[in-house]
Amino acid sequence: MKKIFAGRWAAGFTVAAAALLSACGGGASGGDTGVPVLSAPLTSMSSRVQPASAVQDVASIKSRSPDAAPRAAVVALGELAKSKTVDMGPATGPRLVGVGRDIATTKTTSTTSAQWQWVDTAAGGKVAAIRFTAEGAYGVRLGVLVDQLPGGALLRVYAQSAAGKPYQVAGQEVLQIIERNQAAGDRSNDARTWWTPDTGEGEATLEVELPPGVPESALRISVPQLSHIFENLSLPTEADLADAARQGTKDIGDADLCNLDSTCYNDGASERNAVARMVYVKSGGAYLCTGTLLNDGNSSGIPYFLSANHCISEQTVASTLQTNWFFRSSSCNSGALQNASTRKVGGARLLYASADTDISFMQLNDTPPAGAVFAGWDATSVAVGSSIIGLHHPRGDLLKLSMGNVAGQSSCSSTSATQFQCVGSSGSFYRVTWSQGTTEGGSSGSAIFLGGKVIGTLYGGSAICSNRASLDYYGRLDVAYNAALKTWLASSGTSPQPSARTAIYRFFNVQTGAHFFTASAAERDFVIQTYPQFQYENIAFYAYGQPTAGQSTVFRFFNKSNGAHFYTINQVESDFVRANYPVFNYEGPIWYAQASAAAGTTPIYRFYKPSTGTHFYTVSAAERDFVIANYRDFQYENIAYYAWTSQ
Repeated sequence: MKKIFAGRWAAGFTVAAAALLSACGGGASGGDTGVPVLSAPLTSMSSRVQPASAVQDVASIKSRSPDAAPRAAVVALGELAKSKTVDMGPATGPRLVGVGRDIATTKTTSTTSAQWQWVDTAAGGKVAAIRFTAEGAYGVRLGVLVDQLPGGALLRVYAQSAAGKPYQVAGQEVLQIIERNQAAGDRSNDARTWWTPDTGEGEATLEVELPPGVPESALRISVPQLSHIFENLSLPTEADLADAARQGTKDIGDADLCNLDSTCYNDGASERNAVARMVYVKSGGAYLCTGTLLNDGNSSGIPYFLSANHCISEQTVASTLQTNWFFRSSSCNSGALQNASTRKVGGARLLYASADTDISFMQLNDTPPAGAVFAGWDATSVAVGSSIIGLHHPRGDLLKLSMGNVAGQSSCSSTSATQFQCVGSSGSFYRVTWSQGTTEGGSSGSAIFLGGKVIGTLYGGSAICSNRASLDYYGRLDVAYNAALKTWLASSGTSPQPSARTAIYRFFNVQTGAHFFTASAAERDFVIQTYPQFQYENIAFYAYGQPTAGQSTVFRFFNKSNGAHFYTINQVESDFVRANYPVFNYEGPIWYAQASAAAGTTPIYRFYKPSTGTHFYTVSAAERDFVIANYRDFQYENIAYYAWTSQ
């Protein structure tokens, strides 16, 4: 039988900030110092554990009084036709768990605008919300189509039962997601759609807050579609399990009985912390697969993530990715989720995808949680008979373990959208047989490990509990490595250099309308905790945190007259300001970037507002165009310098 693929400041703050900057080495968060020169190409790498000291992302869930939520207009969808609530695909491959539903009421920007009920905020801005309900849904993800979005806007998403803890994202971050999709060649409406995180309930509220001075007309978005999650993806508790047993019901956590609970075994005890359950949206449908975090030759901590091409092969889809970490049982065969499980919803950058080995290689936008393992890998060919293990999420269930052997190699190709065939005794795929456990839908993209190192990713096969002698097929990592992955996974073999760029964080001062940037996570957290007038807008771009060959210094100044900061990469301009403008406190080198364009760099655009003497910077061409079109008091000063949109 053939199977589908398996698978802004007061003067007092400046003193405090100066102390922080001194403690943090001038505001730059240092990176890895690199590795020794290699005498031979790297063909394997050991794992590393994410330390508790690793700089984590700022929590995207914000606490507030539930009463702070504005009154929302309601858009209601009825029950989904039962014919659409079953997995319409076969038993293997990406598991379908949600379908797209059109929303006539908010299909266009004009009809959506009619739903907003704007009220004033305490800060002098505007806020409004729309609530979407989908009868019978276990979860809802909203497809927000962006025509125009102010970078300083805040978007919040929540279920009404959790209105006091909304998920919050800045408009500039959404704009970056869209630009990433379009840069990959997608000019469709899908590329301009931001998919909200799953609320875990049958309704979701979209709230938008506009900063002071931004008119309602500046927002042009619509919600033409939502993804109706018809399978229960919520995390099972002991009480849930007891209730299910009484009612005889079955949830998505019901992998076939021969699958082994990974918590019960020492095999894969480290490797299992590298595996995450994947949930993503494609054409409105929601799907499950499995992926694995990989280490690189510098052990840099860059979150490279491996899965299957038949799961994610487009940047637009990668941008929708949510990952569940430590998604395994609390104790052997308990069936209940352990408390350490963590969800990340920031999506990923697609670096490489190929049908030749059915491999999808991404870089996660979120920082993996402390304790996550960056798995080791082996990019050499594996001998027939080698004992291997698989770690995966069949049917999206808690992590399972399979044990087996490499039976040989084959050449595989797809014969239709849902079928493939494998032939011969050589090729880009491993044939695998299982002695214990198997794979199912949702296992797709999961890794097999030999001696604790990744050697392949699940394509598909016909193995099932009742016939484990049948074969599963895994794309060979060594083939994909030599074809492309070594670009990211292998050490450069050059003299030690900072191994990764550092994040540059952006804030918006709602009192002055100015932005503030820092490369220091400590300063970032200090501002968040101490200065509520500074609205955190996440990562703006990436630059180097230490002096690096080929990079120029970016200098930071604090203007004592208006409380704003000024940044320049121009040494002549920096010297001129220091010599002629005592109102500017020089705060030293702050990070390092490109003075001119280079491969892989992105322009940082600069504006000047004469009435306030402040500057505005953005890496987003869409935000640049928005400011040029809507804010005539800002003078466009062209490109300030060049940085990067990833590590």
